[in-house]
Amino acid sequence: MRDPNVQHYSDAELEAVLAEWLPHQRWFAAKGRTVAAVRIMLREPLTDTPAFGADHLLVTVEFESGAEQIYQVPLGYRPHLPDELAPWALPRPDGSGDDRPHAYDGLRDQEIIDLYAHSIATGQVYGPVELHTVPGTVIEEGLRGRALSAEQSNTSVVLGEQLLLKLFRRITPGVNPDVELHLALGEAGCRSVAPVRAWIDAEIGGVRTTLAMVQDFAANSADGWSMALGSVRDLLLEADLRADEVGTDFAGESQRMGAAVAEVHALLAQSLGTSQRPVGEIVDGMLRRLDAAGAVVPELAEFAPAVRERLAEAAATGTTTVQRVHGDLHLGQVLRTPEHWLLIDFEGEPAKSLDERREPDSALRDVAGMLRSFDYAAHHSLHDATSEAAAAQREFRAQEWAQRNSAAFCDGYAGASGADPRESAALLRAYELDKAVYEVVYEARHRPQWIRLPLNAIRRLVQAT
Repeated sequence: MRDPNVQHYSDAELEAVLAEWLPHQRWFAAKGRTVAAVRIMLREPLTDTPAFGADHLLVTVEFESGAEQIYQVPLGYRPHLPDELAPWALPRPDGSGDDRPHAYDGLRDQEIIDLYAHSIATGQVYGPVELHTVPGTVIEEGLRGRALSAEQSNTSVVLGEQLLLKLFRRITPGVNPDVELHLALGEAGCRSVAPVRAWIDAEIGGVRTTLAMVQDFAANSADGWSMALGSVRDLLLEADLRADEVGTDFAGESQRMGAAVAEVHALLAQSLGTSQRPVGEIVDGMLRRLDAAGAVVPELAEFAPAVRERLAEAAATGTTTVQRVHGDLHLGQVLRTPEHWLLIDFEGEPAKSLDERREPDSALRDVAGMLRSFDYAAHHSLHDATSEAAAAQREFRAQEWAQRNSAAFCDGYAGASGADPRESAALLRAYELDKAVYEVVYEARHRPQWIRLPLNAIRRLVQAT
């Protein structure tokens, strides 16, 4: 029930300010597209007092193109906004006076996080949503939460340093692969993922749709991207490092990482099955993406003929085994705990539809994603060389670091799986090129100053023997 002493925003007021606020959020998946309108699908009050209020919203974002996307937006309301919540505030509605509350991202407020933690622990969910708990799981009450600063297509909240609540921001009707694959791997006893303990869903358009998930929190962990950057930074600072020592400081971790990815692939194949698919069908999709990318980034025209030749070489290899895979694997999607590496975020590539993300693919797609990530880590810090000679030396060291760690990763994968990815060289290179083409488009749209990095990678890949 609404507190009669609090002057709340109407749906129309919230829709107007959300249309202005949403495009600036890190997790908003339609950067550069013009928002025509925002419509509230669901507005469920969580609490309402003179001190603070909270709503849980599902909204439809309509674009000028006619396309639509659904987003999940927890909101808080306070009459006086603390300084720590000010960066997360929504604009004030036109004509709103000082007596109106401030609206803000509710997952930045400790008291609102407590509401979600209590709901998960007790099973007392709000509105038309359902909580599903993995058998044998007990979630204790009173876990205090904190939102993690890093945001991708979701917002993650640590509860009691024990659990991670991941709330998916962009919602696609259906079962999110992050829950689906984690559950399969958990049932198979996989050591290389953090087990899922619960998930929340609701019916949207007649389809059960994942809204959030709860899994074990990997405390005292570091992500692979940060560790790799540290290794590269140390390498480039050591001007007198001998060539035969380049990259040895991270190669052991890369090998263990490869073994972890192989374990995940083996258990996904065991749990969810495999099939055969003509490589030509896979390459057809790569060619379509190449054409679409060329329409966005004219610089790709220089490389397109050579890329097509390499893709044709892959298509000629016949058929390949396909299965469920991670789908968006890179160094930022692995965590080093004190014991081992964990793979995280099995949602798949954000730009793809849910059906595309759930489609079986070759395990080489994940391997190629990691190899491209090693290349990124090695080369992205080369811009600050003081001379042409220094730049050439840094490029040499970076390239050798990438090659050494890529080889170590493949060694680890082969040792754990019995199948060396390098034995499928043509198809592996095709997947690397496909990923690099995707990266070119991403950089053109989000970080144009980085576009030379994937373009240079494409040049190296098409020239390699």
